[in-house]
Amino acid sequence: MSDNAPYDAFFALHHGLPRQGPGSDDTTRRLLSLVTLAGPLPARPRVLDLGCGPGRSALLLAAEAGAEVTAVDLHEPFLAELRLAAEARGLGDAVHAVRADMGRLPHPDGSFDLVWAEGSAYSIGFDHALRSWRRLLSPSASRRGGTCTGGTLVVTECAWTVGDPSPAARAFWDRRYPLRGTAANVAAAVGAGYHVAGVHRQPESDWDEYYGPLGERADAADPAVPGMAEAIAATREEIAMRREHGAEYDYTGYVLRPADPRWRTRPGTDADVAAVRAVIAAAFARGAEAELVDRLREDPSAWLPGLSYVAEAPDGTVAAYALITRCRVGDAPATALAPVAVAPAYQRQGAGQAVVRAVLDAARLAGERLVLVLGHPEYYPRFGFTPASRYGIRPSFDVPDEAMMALDLDGSGKVPQGTIHYPRAFGV
Repeated sequence: MSDNAPYDAFFALHHGLPRQGPGSDDTTRRLLSLVTLAGPLPARPRVLDLGCGPGRSALLLAAEAGAEVTAVDLHEPFLAELRLAAEARGLGDAVHAVRADMGRLPHPDGSFDLVWAEGSAYSIGFDHALRSWRRLLSPSASRRGGTCTGGTLVVTECAWTVGDPSPAARAFWDRRYPLRGTAANVAAAVGAGYHVAGVHRQPESDWDEYYGPLGERADAADPAVPGMAEAIAATREEIAMRREHGAEYDYTGYVLRPADPRWRTRPGTDADVAAVRAVIAAAFARGAEAELVDRLREDPSAWLPGLSYVAEAPDGTVAAYALITRCRVGDAPATALAPVAVAPAYQRQGAGQAVVRAVLDAARLAGERLVLVLGHPEYYPRFGFTPASRYGIRPSFDVPDEAMMALDLDGSGKVPQGTIHYPRAFGV
């Protein structure tokens, strides 16, 4: 016990609970799957789990990813729970519980293949967490056909899911931890030098898994214990807020990878038109794709300012190009990624991946929700694309199902269904 009654009461309510925040094993697995899509982990990845609590995620990562996990928290009783659980599961050698401040970590730069923070970044602030934890990620260890296999940051953050939250919801969160929207969090990540490799909106069941046991604990608690009445009231207020205004905010997971420093990416300009045309013509060995870009640029209903991107070679010339334009799925707006081209001299060196990640980040920042691509099914899944048919989306022409892919940019699952209608320039 400490001499701080509210502190003691808060942790008394939380000790022994299966979770210390909204989450689930399924969400941890889903985020891990997005990590491995972006690039393979080492056989025994070094993982830093920050704000681990009693270690539900740490135990899963050790057991299912074969990870060596350093689990960090400031609350020693949680760490003691984790040590006991790890020993009971035969993971005592794989999970190392460490009492430390996640804002002042003692670990050397480049120490970890994966930094994991489910529901904990708020304690030091999302932006500060992004900046201060980036140094911990391992640098690129190898290149597999251009794939840069460096470290990855996984972080979950509560965010508004509506543009104009109700006064009650905003007042509640402004007193505790002012929220932003997902686009603002993505902008913070890009500004801190990351690309967004994946986004996952956590389901309502993740909140139930946290609030169900916590609510039962609050109902059974003795309000006569010093500080407990206040802790119970705060818990019930939080649960009531979720029940009444839960449609206005949610936890979202972000899988972030440091931008590849070898390639500077930026929006294309009028000065790049000739160079872009040359890169496309050389990449495809014919002029049709270059002419496609020219026609799309001339179509105001298709061209989206800021979603034409280049990657520069070290000498400043255009090494790669990617374009996103407007299309429709049924009657709803969507976007199409095409073409993607890399100059032959820079193919299989990461330039293509860099420019695709950059233009997808730009689409997220622009508020787009859905990107479609017709491409190689062994290449585009690393960016999060999956068969469009899983969303009830189909082209108007025959293609292999696995080649027509879709990316849900905000991870909400709320994408239109129906037939894809491309701009006239595509000729389909």
